[in-house]
Parts: sequence; C-alpha cells; structure tokens
Amino acid sequence: MRRISWLVMSLVLVTLLQVPFAGAAETAARPASEAAAQQIPVLTHAEAVAELKRLQSEQDRVKQLASNASGDLRLGDLNETLRQLDEDVDKLTASLTPQRAQLQAQVDLLGPPPDAATAREAPAVVRQRAELNARKAQLDDELKQAADSKDNIAHLQDQLAKLQRSRLKDQLALRSDSILNPSFWMPLFRLGEEDRTRLGNFTDEIKPVLRVAWEPGQRGKTLLLLCLALAVWSLGRRLLERGLAWFCLHQLPETRLRRSALALATALTTVVTTALAVRIAYAAFTGGEELPAGLQDLMAEIAKLTMTSALIAGLGRALLCTQHPSWRLPALADPVALAMKPFPTLLAGLLLLAGTLEQFNRMADTSVQVTLLGRGLVSLVVVLVIGAALLRANRVRSELVAAGERPEERATLAGLIHAAVTLIVIVGFGALLVGYISFARFLTYELVWFDIVLCSLYLLTQLTRDVCEALFSAQHRSGRIIKQLFGVDDSHLEQVSTVLSGIGASLLLLVAVLALLTGGFGTTPADLLNTLLTVLGGEKLRSMNIMPDRILNAVIALVVGIWLLRSVRRWLDAELLPKLCKEPGLRASLITLFSNVGYVLLVLLTLSLLGVKWENLAWIVSALSVGIGFGLQEIVKNFVSGLILLTERPVKVGDMVSLAGVEGDIRRINVRATEIQLGDRSTVIVPNSQLISQNVRNVTMSNSTQGVATLQLTFPLNTDPEAVRDLLLDVYRQHETILDIPAPSVTFSQLAPNGITLSVTGYVSSPRIAAGTKSDLLFEILKRLRAANISLSEPQTLRVENMAALGM
Repeated sequence: MRRISWLVMSLVLVTLLQVPFAGAAETAARPASEAAAQQIPVLTHAEAVAELKRLQSEQDRVKQLASNASGDLRLGDLNETLRQLDEDVDKLTASLTPQRAQLQAQVDLLGPPPDAATAREAPAVVRQRAELNARKAQLDDELKQAADSKDNIAHLQDQLAKLQRSRLKDQLALRSDSILNPSFWMPLFRLGEEDRTRLGNFTDEIKPVLRVAWEPGQRGKTLLLLCLALAVWSLGRRLLERGLAWFCLHQLPETRLRRSALALATALTTVVTTALAVRIAYAAFTGGEELPAGLQDLMAEIAKLTMTSALIAGLGRALLCTQHPSWRLPALADPVALAMKPFPTLLAGLLLLAGTLEQFNRMADTSVQVTLLGRGLVSLVVVLVIGAALLRANRVRSELVAAGERPEERATLAGLIHAAVTLIVIVGFGALLVGYISFARFLTYELVWFDIVLCSLYLLTQLTRDVCEALFSAQHRSGRIIKQLFGVDDSHLEQVSTVLSGIGASLLLLVAVLALLTGGFGTTPADLLNTLLTVLGGEKLRSMNIMPDRILNAVIALVVGIWLLRSVRRWLDAELLPKLCKEPGLRASLITLFSNVGYVLLVLLTLSLLGVKWENLAWIVSALSVGIGFGLQEIVKNFVSGLILLTERPVKVGDMVSLAGVEGDIRRINVRATEIQLGDRSTVIVPNSQLISQNVRNVTMSNSTQGVATLQLTFPLNTDPEAVRDLLLDVYRQHETILDIPAPSVTFSQLAPNGITLSVTGYVSSPRIAAGTKSDLLFEILKRLRAANISLSEPQTLRVENMAALGM
C-alpha cells in the first residue's frame, strides 16, 4: 500500500513532464524532418533492395507480433512501428523518383534506336542505352514494390484498428467482482508477488529521474522551478484572467460578445497556464535530459489526461461564472451555479489521480485484478462526482420552488440531456455494483467526453454568433467600415451576420456530432450496443439477420436528423428568413418546402443506414403502384398539388381566397391539404388538388395592399342624379377608411324604366376591411337619404290574378 501511494505521488509529479517534452520532441523533430526533406540521400540499387527487404521483414514481424500481442500497449507500439515504416517508404520513394526521372531524361536525350536497315548506331551508344533502360526497369520495379509496401502497411493499420476494437468489446463484456466485494479492493492492501515485481521494475525507472533532480547541486534549482510552476498555475492564472477581463470590458464593443469572449478567455487561461506550469516542472525534473522510452510512453498518455482535466476545470469555471453572475452565458440561477461550483474542479482533480493510477497499471502491465481496480476507481470517481452534482443541483432547485422563487427555465433539449446524463450515471453505478467494471469505465469515460464536447459546442456557438453580430453591426466601427467599403445598407449587414452565424453554428454542430458518434476513447455507440447484446445473448438476433449496429446507427441518425431539421426550421423562421424576405407567405412556403425535402432525405438516409439497397425495393415500388392505382391516388394527387402550390405559388400563406363558396385567409399549406380560416374564425380543410384544378379567386394576389368598397343603388327617375352623386361622394370622403388616392368616384351605371342606377366606388387599405366598410357606408348613406327626402326605387313586380274566362 505504501509503495502504491508513493508511486502515485511520484507519477503526479512526473505527469507534468510530458506536455513540454512532447512539444520539445516535436520541435526537435520538425527541423530534422525538414532537413531530411531538403537533402534526400541517393540510394544505389543494392541499398534500395536492402531497404525493401528490411521493410518487408519489419511488416512480417508486425504481423507475427500482432497475432501474439497482449494488451493495448503492445498494439499501440505496433501502430507506432507501422507509422515509422510508412515514413520510411515515403523516404525511399522520394529517393528513387528523382533517379527515375533523371534516367528517363537521359534516355530521351539518346533518342529511339535507329532503323537497322537505314543507319547503324555506335556500339557505345547502344550499350549506354541498354544500361539506362535496365536501370530504369530496376527503378520501376523498386517503386512498384515500395507502393505495394505502402498499401500493405495501410492494410495492417486497418487490421490493428479492428483488433483494438474487438479487444475493447471483449473487455467490456468481461465480468469481475463487484465493488461491494472486499476482494475487489484487496490490491490496495496486499499486492501479489508478480505485481510487486512489475511495480518495482517500473519504480526503478522513475527513481533515477527524481534522484537527479534532488541532487545537492540541483535541489535549489528544482525547488525554485517547482515554486515558479505553482505560482504560474495559481497566481499567474488569476492575473491573466484579470487582464483578459479588462480587455473584454474596455476594448470589445458593448454587446454580448463581451460575455462569450470572457468565458472563452477563462477556459483558455486555465489550459494555457497549466501547460506553462507543466513545461516549467518538466525543466525542473529533467533539466533537458530525455526520459526512458517506457516513461515517455506513459507520460504521453498522462499528458492527454492532464490537459483533459484542465479543460474540464476551465469549462466549468467559464460556464458557471460564480464571481460575476451577470456575465454567465447559460441561464442558471445563482444558487444553482454556486451549488455546482466545486464539482468541475473536483472531477478534474480526481480524474487526474485515478487516471494516472490506471495508466501506471497499464504501463507496468499489472495483473487483471489490479487493472480492474484502477478502472473501477476511475468509474467510481466520475459516477460519484457527476451524480452528486446532479443531486445537489436538483435539491437547490427544489428549495427555490419551496421558497416561492422561480428557478431558471429549462428548454426541452436541456431536459433531455439532463435525463440522459442521469440515466448514464445510474447505469454506470449499477454496472460497478454488478461487476462489469470495464463496461462502467467505458460509460463514464464516454460521459466525460460527452460533457466536454457539449460544453465546448455551447461556448463556441455563442461566441460565433456574438462575433458575427458585433462585427456586422451598423452601430460599431467594423460595421460602418464594411458599409463604406462595399456600399451596403443596414439590412444587408444584418443578413450577412445571420447567414455567417448560422453557417458557423452548423459547422460546429456537425463537428460535435461527428466527435460524439466516432467516440472519444476509441469506440463508437455501435460497439457499445454490440457489447450489450453480447452480454445479453445477442447472437440469436444476428442469426435472424437483425444487425444491432445498423439499427442503432439508423435510430441515432433519425433522432439527430429530426432534431437538426426542427432546429434549422426554427432558425430559418425566427432569424434568417425574416431578414431576407419581408413577405410572410413566401417565408411560410420556403419553410414548408425545406421541411418536406428534409424529411424525405432523412428517410432515405435512415433506410440506407439500415442496409436497405435500392435494387431490393422493386417489390415495394410495385406494391405502391398498385396502391396508387386504387386507394392512394387521391393522396398522391394532393401531395403533388401541394408541391406545385409551394413552387409556383398561385396562392400562398396569408392570401385571401374564394373557392366554391368558401372565402377566407390561407393559414397553412400542408403536404395533403390547405387550411383556410373563415371570417368566423373557423377553419376549412381544402384538398390541395382543388386549388390546382378549380377556379380560385385570389383577392390579395394582384394588389395585396388595397381593397375596393363598391355599392350600387337604384333611385326613381325623378331623382336629381347630381345631388345624389354629391351626397354619395361626401359620405365616402368623410369615412376614415376610404383612401384619398385613388379618389372615390360615382358612375351612372344604368337607366331603366324602374329608375336610375348609380355605382359608387372607394378604395380601402386592405381587402379584409372592405366588407365592414360597406356596412358603415350603407348605414350612413341611408341616414343621409332620409334627411334629404330621397327615396330608393321600389322594385316593380308583375301581378297576375285569376280572371273569369271570356264568354262564360
């Protein structure tokens, strides 16, 4: 136990060595590679043949080692070997290609051999041409062998990747002791002889590094550098954060960009200061000396874990922002943010310690029991910390509700994410209790990866939108400069800002989805489902040609696709289209058309992920053709009519139409039918085919801004038409809804035995108020006519009575 504790503390110190070491190694390797690229050695035929034989023998050795490899470490070494062989093949090709080009130039200079019947060539020239052609053939063969070696190396790399995935699935299906079993914790108190020997051997590699750093001549320098590293990591981080905060508050425009930039600065400050402190600590322990090969490999893995922990702590501090609640990006209540404040840092620290122990077990190649102990500690740390954070946040929200305060509003997506994280925590803890340690470790690592990707996506998306909004705002200097350079107005600036922010958010979302689907720790969700089915006996499903990985990929694509379509539709409806198009009907048509096309493509994508081949859909097409001929004919006709309405747009959303006695406003054009709202607020569902095949009166199509209020009145023949005309015009002009331009007019429509007919016309601002205006005008006209003793003409009727027959 004491040895393990000492080793863990030593590794925590040595963990700080790798990041600068990797950076120094890359820096040192880059000039070497550039120098090698600039000065390519010229190989002779014997040297090229020897190099090809070496490459082939190395590939055979990798194949043999891969068949007997034990553990991920050996497979990682083989991958590194293949990568080096691939570089050697590139160097060999780069050396032989110029020689081949030079020989071809010499052959072209000699020219083709002359015809023996017409001329004879000197023997020296013939011999030289033969030698050049022979050497060129040798180079062609060597280049072909090099190309074959490169293809073989790529194939071996693919096979190793599949082998790693297969071993991971086998490890996930491995069941061991539960964490409640005392035997699971036994390695903490008593190690086996084999594990003690392996730990001792690895300790012998660490001790010289620490001993050299603690020599009397180096002790003061080491302590000074360690204190400097600690100061940079703590005090330097605070000073850098304050400087960046001052820059964001005083140099950036007064927009939301300040908050998002400050959050990004907080996260980057934590990572940058940690990396700088690591570099100083590396110099303190090594003094520029290289570490042993085994320790270098260990430090490479722990360096990734160190930066991951720093990123977790930085993102937590940036998004919670408890010191300045007004700068907080997410909509979190202050008590909830304060309650969750210690958990990101706690998770980062415990994950670093537990992950370091796990990497140490991997490097020392300890027994299965000790390895499972390290994995169990990592899983238990993540499950307990994240679970405690969820419980504490929920308790604080419940206390706010009980106190009569309203907690933050949560979107549906946020609720789904919260439920998914809670479910993963419960399943992971249950796996630890049952004994599936490797499976629990996989779940917890993927949960951490999911949190990192999600938080990074949220932060970068907010920053992208705020940058575009501030950059193209007409109220700021950058926007005014763009207006002057390109001669655009404010509306175009706003449109460009919306489009660019949407493109940036879409790209970030695509990268995040790819990162989640490909897996953060060497596996994919399909591998997880296959593992679960292996545990539960999924071979029966495969025997029935049911592929779980395809089903999972199809379900994920369907869910993500539906969410993406709805998100893009909301963005189009709320942000982009209102700035690009002022007409509501056109916006509604474009959104509906986008949704229809998007869902069709999504269904096709889902079918392809399920493994459905289009050549196997002939029977489906045949069945559909029969169905269309009978019951689906009307549905297909209405569907096609709906597409025509959305593309040609004879009627659109917002138009006032009249069709077969139905008059109202179009509210929605669906795939099958169109919704028309009547004057009494009721809705009539009209099939789309009727709007295409029947006569439709579109009141607002030609002139959507004006309506006509026309009345026809009949007066007796003895009525003065000029007096009536003046009275009617006066009534129209005095009405508030009648427009002055065009002016109202009276037309003498008809002269008949029963009277004269006058038609009075006035224009209103909208066709929808024409009916109400006519009603008001009739009331006023009748009132004026009675006051002027002018009557309307009574309709004449022919009265026929029964009369006695003549001669009776």
